Amino acid sequence: MALGQLDVAIDALEGTDARATPEQRVHEARKALKRLRALLRVLRDELGEQAYEHEAALLRDTGRRLARARDAAVLLSTLEDLIARHQRKLGTRRGVLRLRARLQQEREGAAELVLDDNATRTGAVSEVRAMRVRVGQWRLAEPGGMAAIEPALERLYGSGRRRMWRAAQATGRAKRTRALHEWRKRVKDLRYAAEMLGAGKVAKRADALGELLGEEHDLAVLAERVRREAEAGRASGAPGRGTRKLLLRLIEQRRRKLRRRALRDGERLYGRKPRKFVRRLRKTAARRSRAG
Repeated sequence: MALGQLDVAIDALEGTDARATPEQRVHEARKALKRLRALLRVLRDELGEQAYEHEAALLRDTGRRLARARDAAVLLSTLEDLIARHQRKLGTRRGVLRLRARLQQEREGAAELVLDDNATRTGAVSEVRAMRVRVGQWRLAEPGGMAAIEPALERLYGSGRRRMWRAAQATGRAKRTRALHEWRKRVKDLRYAAEMLGAGKVAKRADALGELLGEEHDLAVLAERVRREAEAGRASGAPGRGTRKLLLRLIEQRRRKLRRRALRDGERLYGRKPRKFVRRLRKTAARRSRAG
């Protein structure tokens, strides 16, 4: 699995598929790196703390190198979704249209810049290729199976459960945004781990929850951008005060709705204690093994 995801990342970064756009290439590479990070969490005990920390840091840093292209695209699509939801209020506002035009300019070429930056792309490919060599030398427990990874799965699930509670209890804009974002990362880990283990139902629920939290986070990033627009001033084409207040109010309304839905769905996904959750996964894996 690790070698397969590393190959996906390498192919995306090197552009072996001529039909893929730069945005698609960056997206595929980042997705493969996230799956790898989730797999590392599952194998943490098997690899040892030193090896785990080294590989996790490498994947995190490589992902950050590619984040610039994703951030530019997400800001624009988030604003466009908001406009579509409130066409009458936002669709013809000149300040909103000016902001959209600016985000469009920032998005255009962002992925190309990341991939065309020789130091960024070459450095990322070099790091991923070096990791591929190390992965080929991994020595995992024999026999393997669920027993080898159950403690790590309990920690992964328990971490998401704790992050959910913290997000539910967080107060203040900055703390709440941070808590929800941290919870989202643990939900993504659970989704990828469940996919690897063939637990389709869990993976589907985690994916849906991750999408809710992802939209909530993207709106938080957009709100921060709108606040920064005040510093730019009208002369630069930034939205006026009235438009900014309207955007922030509509963003917060949508975020509140998403938070309520996420916490409701989170209680369903994280309703079991970690040990019971892993026991359920073990039974699912056993059924798949017998069926195979």
